[in-house]
Amino acid sequence: MLVFPLVLGLLALGCGLLLEFAGRRPLPGPLLVPAGFALLAAVLLFPVVGGGTAPLATPLAVVLAVAGYAAGWRRPRRPDPAAVGAAVATFAVFAAPVVCSGRRTFAGYIKLDDTATYFAMLDRAMAHGYGVAGLAPSTYDETLRTSLVYGYPLGSLVPLGVGRALVAQDLAWLWQPYLTFLAALLALALYQLTARLVRSRWLRAAVAFLGAQAALLYGYAMWGGVKELATAVLVVTVAALAAERVPPLLALAVCGAAVLGALSAGGVVWLAVPAVVVALRQGRRWSATLVVATAALAIPTLYEAPTWLSHTGAFTGGSEYGNLGRRIGALQVFGIWPSGDFRVDPVNVPATDALIAVAAVAVVVGAVLAWRRRATEMLVALGMAVVGCAVYAGAGSPWVGGKALASASPVVFAVGLAGAAWLAERRIVASLGLAALAGGVLWSNVLQYHAVSLAPSGILGELEQIGNRYAGDGPTLLTDYQPYGARHFLRRMDAEAAGELRYRQDPLRSGGQATLGVSVDVDELQLPAVLQYRTLVLRRSPLASRPPSVYSLVWSGRYYDVWRRRPGRVLAHLSLGSRFEPGAEPSCARVLALAREAKADGGRLATVARTDTVVLEPNGRVGPPATLGSYGEDPFALYLARSYTVTAPVDVSTRGSYDVFVGGTFQGRVEVTVDGRRVGSARDVVDWPSTFVPLGAVSLAPGRHMLTLRYRAGGLAPGSAGTPEFGFGPVALGIGTAARSVTYVRPAAARTLCGKLLDWVEVVGP
Repeated sequence: MLVFPLVLGLLALGCGLLLEFAGRRPLPGPLLVPAGFALLAAVLLFPVVGGGTAPLATPLAVVLAVAGYAAGWRRPRRPDPAAVGAAVATFAVFAAPVVCSGRRTFAGYIKLDDTATYFAMLDRAMAHGYGVAGLAPSTYDETLRTSLVYGYPLGSLVPLGVGRALVAQDLAWLWQPYLTFLAALLALALYQLTARLVRSRWLRAAVAFLGAQAALLYGYAMWGGVKELATAVLVVTVAALAAERVPPLLALAVCGAAVLGALSAGGVVWLAVPAVVVALRQGRRWSATLVVATAALAIPTLYEAPTWLSHTGAFTGGSEYGNLGRRIGALQVFGIWPSGDFRVDPVNVPATDALIAVAAVAVVVGAVLAWRRRATEMLVALGMAVVGCAVYAGAGSPWVGGKALASASPVVFAVGLAGAAWLAERRIVASLGLAALAGGVLWSNVLQYHAVSLAPSGILGELEQIGNRYAGDGPTLLTDYQPYGARHFLRRMDAEAAGELRYRQDPLRSGGQATLGVSVDVDELQLPAVLQYRTLVLRRSPLASRPPSVYSLVWSGRYYDVWRRRPGRVLAHLSLGSRFEPGAEPSCARVLALAREAKADGGRLATVARTDTVVLEPNGRVGPPATLGSYGEDPFALYLARSYTVTAPVDVSTRGSYDVFVGGTFQGRVEVTVDGRRVGSARDVVDWPSTFVPLGAVSLAPGRHMLTLRYRAGGLAPGSAGTPEFGFGPVALGIGTAARSVTYVRPAAARTLCGKLLDWVEVVGP
């Protein structure tokens, strides 16, 4: 969690020193790293857009940083302890959900799967730029064709790509450290922004620390909001530089180009206010030079902008809400919103209204004081926030408007905090207002910490392992809905997911296609749809069907099995059972019909026997269900918000080792015991519907056994108070799919299959 931000910080600091040297103007100490980040975000787009030169982005970043250190070593800079303290404290707050989880993961899982698309785009762009030529048909390829090829702005992402290359880790495990790094940069920029109004360094550090975690921006960061964070950093840095008596032209042009690189040409909205201020204070010639320099540094963005802007209709339509559900309220720009989810009402509306009123008054006080004390940078930043929100929230979609409010909120909140801090330095009573603002934002973010949705690192880590081990073994089918698998981890296996964008069609036996967000069992797909794939990556479950007989198990993990096709022909396939009842007794007439077909073709029958599989509803009832509904609609789902215990009988007729799985999502702790013997436990697993998590295995003799499931909610862990997107349940026991061998039967002995519980019956060629 610390190595990557440190590496990226050293790169950005070197680039900031280079800007000082090349521009022949010293930069304020707290802005060195934010300005250096802007240089990375702007300049590295040149090799990326070049396509074949994309691999040069990382060496270029290192060269720029080394050049900066070489140029700046004669002017050693002593860091401001207060500024460093604000950055470190902010980093800790944004990193807390992941650090306190005790595992490598990232936030925003399921809430927003755009992060998986970011991974796909960045993987490709850092090696091949915007081109997708030469890619095999796959979900990865189809994803890039809906985003990257249209010139998606990558300015906020390329520094992450460079850092990934230097530390040699997967993007997934660097995502949250990168967001926390951006939050720390925001604190540094806010520290400088409020310098003229808040003279006490440590009080100013507190203002920067609190301002950087404005509740709406913190909420977006817990969703993976990289562009919102990067925009906030760049907006504050531009404002602080533009308001200087003689602004550093090169640094200001670089920051302006970085804004465009992060947001495409639409980013000019954020630059309108500083452009006017610079023109009025420095004259037309100076401002014209700035515009030309900014445009020159933004050539990669401007080159891709026409293509990108022509495909942004879905983002600007008034009815485009994305997954917000409703328009984000303008009052949330004031930085306080005590709710676990910024999309819904706060937990205490009267208290929230009172705190927002205090914040609004403080913003007015801060703006007036900034005017009187000539703290122009604060007025410029506030003007940028107002114009950005007015244009994007007014003319854009609710989806785009929410992003603008999030990026503007730390500016608005910091102005209010600075005003309250100025008064607090002079009046004891006024310090109560500052304390109220601090309490309001910390209250808001504690609630969001407890409701955060963390990615299941064990599941994703196993996909990473599979993707590295079986790279080149495509085409591959992934049957569970897992965007991070299909779009990212399995990209070198040319994977396609049944419920994702895909090139090949995967029709269901029941008709139609698997819908977005829904996992399927391999036996729910029509046989030709399965046989077109060389490799199958299947989620483990006692309810899962074994793949067709021509597939052999080559690898088995805790969550996934990998199957590879071997030589052989499947002439017919009779699927049996349903999602929660994977085996069924075939009619003897159907079996005999298959036997005649096998005899005519000189083949034989293949089948897989099903032994005991028991499904336990969360309410304790046992038995096979009817069907599985999508998105948590199945009758076995239970939405757990409190601690819960259930004991139910389980009858088995076959001796063996039974795997015990629990389905769905749970953010507390689940423990299962059978006959008083502990089977296993798990906690905080956020997953899509129709998937199962293994708890352990237990040896059972024929007869009745008592299973007890205990669920414990609450606690101090991140996500412990979250509202699950999907339900919890059922509990399933069964002998694993990988342990089920294929039995081959001569056509003359076909009647031996009648009346038996089978997974499927096939006719296989000689």
